Parts: sequence; C-alpha cells; structure tokens
Amino acid sequence: ECLLAAAPQDPRTAEAAFRRALELAREQGCGGWEIRAATSLARLLKQGGRTTEARDLLGPVLATHEDTAGTPDLTDAAALLNSLGD
Repeated sequence: ECLLAAAPQDPRTAEAAFRRALELAREQGCGGWEIRAATSLARLLKQGGRTTEARDLLGPVLATHEDTAGTPDLTDAAALLNSLGD
C-alpha cells in the first residue's frame, strides 16, 4: 500500500509486492495475511481495468477462508468481489 501511495503512476512495483506478500502468506499458512494481500492486489487489478483477473484471484481465496466469515478483512474482500461482478 505504501509503494502504491508513493508512486501511483507506477503500479507495477506495488503489484509485484502484493504478489510476493500473497505468496509468502500462502507459504507460511497465514490466512489473514493471504486475504489482505489478495484483496489489495485485486483492488489494484480492478483499478487497472483487469476485473476478470481480480475476480479470478480473489474468489478462490475467499472460498478457502469461509470459516472466518464476518471478520473485517473478509467482509472487505467479499464486498470487493461483489463489486467485480460475474
């Protein structure tokens, strides 16, 4: 998020950081961080007009973490997924 805020004209650096964060969260089994990283990455993809990619990324992450329904992070992710449409 800080990289994106510092250089909004170059989202590639932030995208790479979000992808690495997502990878690390998965490797370490940190579901909460996986949801946050996936949500941030999906939001960035949506802003870049890559809604299908964002939906394909976020949908499976949400399905994997249904047991944490109602948490703020999952609620945020679900709202973003809903905004991406079908």
